[in-house]
Amino acid sequence: MSTKHYLLALTLICASNSYAQTQNLESIKEIAREFLSKNSASFGEAAVIEVGNIDSRLKLTNCDDPAAFLPPGSKAWGKVTVGIRCSRPKPWQVYLSAQVRISGEYYVAASNLVNGQILAPSDIIKVNGELSNLPANAITKPQLVLGKTIQGSYAAGIALRSDMFRSLPVVQQGQTVKVVSYGKGFTVSTEATALTNANEGQVTKVKTNNGQLIAGIAKLGGIIEIQN
Repeated sequence: MSTKHYLLALTLICASNSYAQTQNLESIKEIAREFLSKNSASFGEAAVIEVGNIDSRLKLTNCDDPAAFLPPGSKAWGKVTVGIRCSRPKPWQVYLSAQVRISGEYYVAASNLVNGQILAPSDIIKVNGELSNLPANAITKPQLVLGKTIQGSYAAGIALRSDMFRSLPVVQQGQTVKVVSYGKGFTVSTEATALTNANEGQVTKVKTNNGQLIAGIAKLGGIIEIQN
């Protein structure tokens, strides 16, 4: 091989290696898009995802394990920022802007709601719209609020949110409750007296008939559940 041909081959090899060692920027966008798609799939509706461009002048080492993430406190819909980080062979981290539009069903007040009112099926209306324009705690399933008590007063047409309601306690102080203890291959139950009010899912204390104090999770039907 002549010197000229050798130098040309060496140049092509170096250029090829340089290209292989640089992360493809479009692949970063695709990782972000797939991540947002998976995170929005729980809404059961097709999401329209737009990921912003990356500065073409950015040069990143080709990554063996790129991973997408959301900054703390972020939600995977609406206007979002998604991060892509790499740990090897050379650590780097970039952020991309994106827009996630999700259309689906949610519920609004059918009429004016007043403080202390217990929500009935006739008080709500199902509508279709862009969920990404709503607060993260917007109500998309009616069973989450039917039978609950309104906190405050709201005008007809307002989108229902979980923070508009207060939950009635499933266990009340002084109530006789059933304590159920689950273990591997067995279940034991006994009666006790509730020492405090508790909403569903809250940890509360009870006193058994023999005077023993027990802490467990309050469930519907006056049940205190203990996992062993």
